[in-house]
Amino acid sequence: MCMQCMAGAMTAGAAATGMRAWLAARAPRVLTPRRMRAATVALLGAAFVLAATALGGA
Repeated sequence: MCMQCMAGAMTAGAAATGMRAWLAARAPRVLTPRRMRAATVALLGAAFVLAATALGGA
């Protein structure tokens, strides 16, 4: 994997992790453990797809 691709993948993963932390801080009563798990899967899945396509910047 080239360095530019790796940087894009790492940025996407960090953004997904940051968004997950923001969600947990903003809506702790609404996000049950099951909903938080679903949000984590959705965010990391979206980050993976964006990093693997031209939209990810590579």
